[in-house]
Amino acid sequence: MRRAMSEEEKEGRRAEILAAAKKVFARKGYHATTVAEIAKTAKLSYGSIYWYFDSKDALFHELMESEGQALRRHVTEALATPSPGAPDAPFRAAVRATFEFFESDRALVKLLFRDSYALGDRFEKHLFGIYEGFIGDIEEIVASAAQRGIVVDYPPRMVAFSVAALVGQIAHRRIVTDDGLPAAVVADFVVSLLLNGLLPR
Repeated sequence: MRRAMSEEEKEGRRAEILAAAKKVFARKGYHATTVAEIAKTAKLSYGSIYWYFDSKDALFHELMESEGQALRRHVTEALATPSPGAPDAPFRAAVRATFEFFESDRALVKLLFRDSYALGDRFEKHLFGIYEGFIGDIEEIVASAAQRGIVVDYPPRMVAFSVAALVGQIAHRRIVTDDGLPAAVVADFVVSLLLNGLLPR
């Protein structure tokens, strides 16, 4: 395959490499994956990968960055879509969108919740930045809900971390043990648990 020349072609080729890398990383894990396998999956020569990425590390970093941005875009789009007038609708929409995003892409869940924690300090700072952006989005939703009296006025960042942790752990668990429930049902359960707790009303 010839080398991409235009900027549009280069971006397209980078996207192809990232898509191939995602498949191989998800199947084999970061450490067992080789650049040669990524090249084969992308139907490119081994050397051509290095025209676009300096190393396997650099490729993984960019993959995590692009997936983090895609998740945030998905949640933002869900919040922009008109929803029923229930006071908790934005909060529920954000949680549901997150679960649906993970449900549609189990390879991403494996990358985020399996490989990222196993890679050590080299990736910790980078991944922390990605999570901070996502948590910041949740924090804004929580703060807005608190201002309108929908939720109690707890520190919104602490609430955001709690929401992210719960969503992440459930998403990870669902790739190991499929409970057969649609993402929307799981999201509604999480929101009800967070808003109402476990005590009988």
